[in-house]
Amino acid sequence: MNIGNKIKELRKSRGITQEQLAESIGISFQAVSKWENNIAFPDITLLPVLARYFDVSMDTLFDFNQSEIEEKALDIAKESWKYRFSDKEKAREILEKGLKEYPDNDILLCNLLYVVDMDSNPDEAVKIGSKILDVTKDEALKYDACRFMAYAYKAKKDLESARKVIDIIPEIYISHLSVKAEVLEGEERWIAACTEEGVCLQNMLDMHLIMVDCHKEKGELKKALRQCEKSLNILDVLECGSNWDTVRSVFKQKSEELKAEMK
Repeated sequence: MNIGNKIKELRKSRGITQEQLAESIGISFQAVSKWENNIAFPDITLLPVLARYFDVSMDTLFDFNQSEIEEKALDIAKESWKYRFSDKEKAREILEKGLKEYPDNDILLCNLLYVVDMDSNPDEAVKIGSKILDVTKDEALKYDACRFMAYAYKAKKDLESARKVIDIIPEIYISHLSVKAEVLEGEERWIAACTEEGVCLQNMLDMHLIMVDCHKEKGELKKALRQCEKSLNILDVLECGSNWDTVRSVFKQKSEELKAEMK
């Protein structure tokens, strides 16, 4: 915190001396000098007094810039994205280091959920998700935390708790991207449409995988196999490139497993 620098800046902007400030709030000018040289900090009881004296908020007094913090947290999160799938421990290390600098930051906490092992440590995911719900004002982060908490409760076989956090998530049939694509123009419209297409396709294929599992659970192996084949055909018709190879390989593997079971 650069509170000493901020006090000096505010004092000089008012055109007053250290002695005048000290006299106004009832302390020695030596104390003010120590603050401004970052040798000592004001007593916590003096902070509201200083804020009122300079007619500023406590955030201003502490030189607190939320948007700047969010930008820095997002930069740390983006660095972790490079390792999210290839090296989860490295991604976790980056995020935990960021959380030491920005404790309880909702952006970093939410990204940490992506590298927690839900199967072996669901309690950690529940703890992180609960913390996000306590601190965030961002609805998107809140609902993402609920999603991960639901996965964690499923791993704990606690479906009642899973239902409760799922119910926090609203049912939304429109998205920011879809409205952008429908309303805006030019390159911005194109990027929004392409991004939304990818999101919708991923969601659809995720549901197809669930439908395959549901058919299999009911012993409907032929229907499960047809679902796999339909999903693979969709990927081919849409000419999905190498970015979708992982999804394609999942459906191919499930197809082979189903064929082997049907023999």
